[in-house]
Amino acid sequence: MMDIEEKRETGGSLMFLALAVWLADLLVVFFLPSGIKFGHYGAFLGIIIALGVLGLVLLIVGYKVRGKSSAE
Repeated sequence: MMDIEEKRETGGSLMFLALAVWLADLLVVFFLPSGIKFGHYGAFLGIIIALGVLGLVLLIVGYKVRGKSSAE
């Protein structure tokens, strides 16, 4: 019983962490116009893409961990 609750909590934590990563990604997007102004937009785009993919991976893993615990 405790194992199922622990998996559900872990999955929820991973999904919350994905949300936090996406919020950090929005902060990078906020500073993108200044990067374009100074000609360093490539680094900003790389960071935006990396954080977006990391958030998506964390969300998928968290959903799978949480979903498996409720199916059992």
